[in-house]
Amino acid sequence: MAVYTDITEGALRGFLEAYDIGRLTAYKGIAEGVENSNFLLHTTEGPFILTLYEKRVNAADLPFFLGLMEHLAARGLSCPLPLKRRDGALLGELAGRPAAIITFLEGIWLRQPETIHCAELGRTLAALHRAGEGFSLTRPNALSVGGWRPLWARARDRADEIAPGLRDGIDRELAFLEQCWPDGLPAGIIHADLFPDNVFFIGDALTGLIDFYFACNDFLAYDVAICLNAWCFDDKTGIYNGDKGRAFLAAYQAERPLDERERAALPLLARGSALRFFLTRAYDWLTTPAGALVVKKDPLEYWRKLRFHQTIEDARGYGLEI
Repeated sequence: MAVYTDITEGALRGFLEAYDIGRLTAYKGIAEGVENSNFLLHTTEGPFILTLYEKRVNAADLPFFLGLMEHLAARGLSCPLPLKRRDGALLGELAGRPAAIITFLEGIWLRQPETIHCAELGRTLAALHRAGEGFSLTRPNALSVGGWRPLWARARDRADEIAPGLRDGIDRELAFLEQCWPDGLPAGIIHADLFPDNVFFIGDALTGLIDFYFACNDFLAYDVAICLNAWCFDDKTGIYNGDKGRAFLAAYQAERPLDERERAALPLLARGSALRFFLTRAYDWLTTPAGALVVKKDPLEYWRKLRFHQTIEDARGYGLEI
């Protein structure tokens, strides 16, 4: 979440007239994240989240995102629900941006998740993959292997401003992954951005998932690889934590076992997901305008993770029992 577009109280009050959510009492911007402008609203009916969809989000994808949240919630997954306006629409316009209001999800995200939380995540990720079955809309993953080279082209010339030698290193890795990327793996709806700040807990209990604005159709095991990268490295040392990896993978497999092809492909998928997040972070690091209320994330974190994955020969290196 982030704030790129500011709003005035008067414009917000006018926007809320189309909803039956009570009278506005307070609102504030939410700075975390990189994709859309988000605000926490307080009304006489309770808290809500207002999202303004910025230019990086294709407006044509919004029915997929909002419909997916409805589909998943109807199948028992805890996630926010988009609210309908009085005219039945899920979207309006505010400050020149498409905008929606979604329900507020109780809980907090964990800055330092422990092994027990990784196990909770594994179970819930498998539940998401099952709940996504039967969703009628589809959306290709624009940030999978076919989208990496165009994204890299937008940051490549300045990459060595981040760290010397990055341009050549990423050139080599991208060429390798384009040649070796797997095909034919089990596929379906994936979250594609399930970082700790998109997972809420109360105590050790996982209460829900948020921010489905990268969700798409892709390999289910790619979502697993994204979570290995996002949850199973030590924040301070950057070292892969085998206990967290084992707990996450065991809990996932208890609900949805990875097949032989997925297990064999896991090191490649982990490399690819590390590259994907390096590329988007590198682009944002180099191009986010000064003064934007957004937390820029260090791309080198994912370069270091990518280098680790290059040393892994098979899924046992992540703690997966084969």
